[in-house]
Amino acid sequence: MHLPARRDARPRRTRRTHMKIGIIGAGLIGGTLTRRLRELGHQVKVANSRDPQTLTELASETGAHAVWARDAAEDADLVILSIPQKNVPDLADDLFAARKPGAPIIETNNYYPQQRDGLIAAIEDGQPESAWVAEHIGEPVVKVFNGIYWKHLLSKGVPAGTEGRIALPIAGDDADAKKIVSELVDDLGFDPVDAGSIAESWRQQPGQPVYGKDFGPDDARKALAEASPERTDEWKAT
Repeated sequence: MHLPARRDARPRRTRRTHMKIGIIGAGLIGGTLTRRLRELGHQVKVANSRDPQTLTELASETGAHAVWARDAAEDADLVILSIPQKNVPDLADDLFAARKPGAPIIETNNYYPQQRDGLIAAIEDGQPESAWVAEHIGEPVVKVFNGIYWKHLLSKGVPAGTEGRIALPIAGDDADAKKIVSELVDDLGFDPVDAGSIAESWRQQPGQPVYGKDFGPDDARKALAEASPERTDEWKAT
């Protein structure tokens, strides 16, 4: 008996070869990316701030390799940093040194002063959140995945051309790094939208029109253009 091929709504990889990816942070976004990237066939090393044994369940579920944070970036083609903003200064100085030359560093962080992080003076004074992260880790970053609800990141990726496909803004200063990240976003099932440089990454921070919205590309670009550098009261420390 001939059975029809199984229909799978998840997008399939068509362009890039499988990568070695290190993920530092195993919360809602880091854990979700671990699951999705393993589904796409990437080799994933995942770490949190504790012993790798605390990630045994996630590793068993996904096939990712749980490691110490100091080992996550070793020989990686791409690294993802997804931790509370307040914990960035505690990262080791050479945490990303062992990644492959030119490997992008994605940072998904958001500054939540009232909700979690307390006051970070430089950000309160107007420094973009991602510029602050890059300064502290001493490496350039690409900002993406910071404004999508984690359940939508897990389940709403669809093939390119699908009506209603969600767009994700990508900010960064290195064109090659942004190209790699854009292809990864596309493979995960979302439309990459160039949001400019890290200096302009405030346009996708919490409180801005694009943050937390499931816009398509045109509406995402419109929302980015309408953003204001002034932090709203909900996203200020006081």
